[in-house]
Amino acid sequence: MRLREIRVSKKISVPELSKKSGVPIRTIEDLEKRGDGRVSTVLKLSIALNVSMDELCKNAED
Repeated sequence: MRLREIRVSKKISVPELSKKSGVPIRTIEDLEKRGDGRVSTVLKLSIALNVSMDELCKNAED
């Protein structure tokens, strides 16, 4: 998952993304470390970051 990469490139902090998406800070931090999560959570984050779920879920190497 490219969550951290996309978030940083858009200059959005974790607390800011949490506010925009409604996803708890702890969940975002866990997703950035683990790289997997519920579809509903990934959808909320993709909407908040204005990227497709496909783009968000790509591996960093892709």
